[in-house]
Amino acid sequence: MKKISLTLAVLCILGFSNAYATPSTLIWSPSTDIQPYKKIHITADSYTPTGKTDHTGARAYVQQVYGLTFSLLSDKPEENLLGKVWTPLGKIMAETGFDYKKGFGPALDTYPWYFNFKAGVPEDTYFKYMPAFAVGVYDAGTKHNFTDYNVWYLRGARTVSIANVNLGRFSAGFFNGRAKLLRDKNGDRDNIGPMFAWERTMSEISDKLWICVDYQGTQSSYGAMNYGFAWSFTKDISAIVGYEIYNNPNLRDTITFQLDVNF
Repeated sequence: MKKISLTLAVLCILGFSNAYATPSTLIWSPSTDIQPYKKIHITADSYTPTGKTDHTGARAYVQQVYGLTFSLLSDKPEENLLGKVWTPLGKIMAETGFDYKKGFGPALDTYPWYFNFKAGVPEDTYFKYMPAFAVGVYDAGTKHNFTDYNVWYLRGARTVSIANVNLGRFSAGFFNGRAKLLRDKNGDRDNIGPMFAWERTMSEISDKLWICVDYQGTQSSYGAMNYGFAWSFTKDISAIVGYEIYNNPNLRDTITFQLDVNF
């Protein structure tokens, strides 16, 4: 019985750690956006709990993520590193990157490196009104069955306008992570779930202001309802402020601050 209890406790710790890598995202979950070709994207994220402990009494850590993402492919085939070899695939874009994370507890901080990859196409690529699509993986850690969350996802997105009124961009998809690591509040497997989001640039106020509501399913550490906004200081420097309400009632809400720099 002690062995079973210890195993369940370890699985809960792994499943409830708010650890994820940073491909091009909305507030929380991956978006269909891909970094512009020949641009390097640097991000610094902090996740601050609204209390010193979670709702079970366990310590709630302030977590930090430092990431680098860069594009592999342009939507203009002639510009790609692969040149004419890539041309038959048309306007597919791709990015990859890695993250260094700390503040996730002594055990997870021992293996701080995570990797991500994404490929996709923007809206209207092959025909009018075609949604954007992206498929990718993130949180590919370096320790087997410990940090290799390997969260695969597929997402579509479309900007909707009615009578020249921009209603924003709507997106939906699903994800699937490593079942051994993504667990609910009871320690049971909870590794497959939906993703939904709405976002809009508030041009009526300023083209620099963007708002978003971002939801990801399951009671694992990836499951949360997220609200936030971003402000672009320049075309290459922006910041996001967000608030996360986790689907798992044991977890403490967090406040996100994210600084993004392109060069």
